[in-house]
Amino acid sequence: MKIKLSDHFTYKSLLKFVLPTIFMMIVTSIYSIVDGFFVSNFVGKNAFAAVNLIFPILMAVGAFGFMIGTGGSALVAKTMGEGDREKANRYFSMMTYVVIIFSLAVSIICFIFMPQISRALGASDLIFADCVLYGRILISVECFFMLQNSFQSFLVTAGKAGLGLGISISAGLCNIILDFLLVYVFDFGIAGAAAATAFSQIVGGIIPVIYFARKNDSLLRLVKTKIELKALGKACLNGSSEMLTNLSNSIVSILYNLQLIKLAAEDGISAYGVVMYVSFIFMAFFFGYAIGVNPIIGYNYGAKNSNELKNVLKKSLVLTSIVSIAMLTIAVTFSNPISNIFVEYDAQLHDMTSNALKIYSFSFLFCGFNIFSSAFFTGLNNGVVSAIISFTRTLIFQVAAVMILPIFLGINGIWLAITAAESATLILTIIFFITNKKKYNY
Repeated sequence: MKIKLSDHFTYKSLLKFVLPTIFMMIVTSIYSIVDGFFVSNFVGKNAFAAVNLIFPILMAVGAFGFMIGTGGSALVAKTMGEGDREKANRYFSMMTYVVIIFSLAVSIICFIFMPQISRALGASDLIFADCVLYGRILISVECFFMLQNSFQSFLVTAGKAGLGLGISISAGLCNIILDFLLVYVFDFGIAGAAAATAFSQIVGGIIPVIYFARKNDSLLRLVKTKIELKALGKACLNGSSEMLTNLSNSIVSILYNLQLIKLAAEDGISAYGVVMYVSFIFMAFFFGYAIGVNPIIGYNYGAKNSNELKNVLKKSLVLTSIVSIAMLTIAVTFSNPISNIFVEYDAQLHDMTSNALKIYSFSFLFCGFNIFSSAFFTGLNNGVVSAIISFTRTLIFQVAAVMILPIFLGINGIWLAITAAESATLILTIIFFITNKKKYNY
């Protein structure tokens, strides 16, 4: 039986509703991980460092797609909850067209200035050429990456989370197969890895466009529309927290790399890359859950169903607690085998990576609550609170921690910075929940 946004959610139905989105995010996160595996093991650790150095800027550019998708889907879901399907389709279409226009403009600029960007990120002569090559190939298809990011949310709102999962799996399989062929079989090196990821992003971005452009049985369809600045501004404000999360993560990753290259040269960047790959997979659960539950919150807020808001909030906190503990246990227990997958060929790099992962993994106890809380306020169309949570979590607290802690703890201070930032953000998040309880009656 199909689950609807208007349903009362049990643990079973809530998980059933959000699991396609969670798997969709996990599959999407595998793109960079597959690249990293093949580049590290079959091209070399310097090329691996180049991928990890340039990747944050690609994610930063793609953050606009997350903002439009998450903020726009909250507005569209709220509009549907109010009973205006025609307006919901108009908003959805406008936001899709805005993503396309913006992404094309940004891609051209970044392609031209990729050498300067690479130098600014700290690329040494050893990895500079690889940074530019990898970055230019992927920035050329940034439009499809942004569309893929935005449709992750819109497919859920359209009642087609299963289709979104299928698209992500198809794109992920393309990436894996092409990485094997282009990097391992034909030995095209870092260019082959970039091409594999680029093609998978094209698949992930173009299929939803074709689906929504044609007559379909979902809740949404691309229609003729015009720019409605008030609605676009509302969507951007709603989704600003998600954009800030991705943008800030990229900025902080750049800062981590700059600190690490001073303390441990290219090996430090490679170790951080492996830690980020594990984080991508684990955080994908929390981001997928947040994207999946966001339309439920938005719909019930629009329908003024406070009892269901309370129900979804309670169950979400319980599920987040269970998963957070499980993630910490898995990361600590399997830190050595995970490191073996990527850097077994270098004993010193392996030991550094394993130690980094053990320390970093304690952040998983806190980050899930912060990610969900930001999404919860996005669903309530309170973009300000959501943005503050994301901004402090991913930028202010982390920047402070990564700049201060290494002074006293050396390289371990870098690995510990994320836990310090997440725990500080959780305190702020709790304050927001308490002070806004009467306003939203959750």
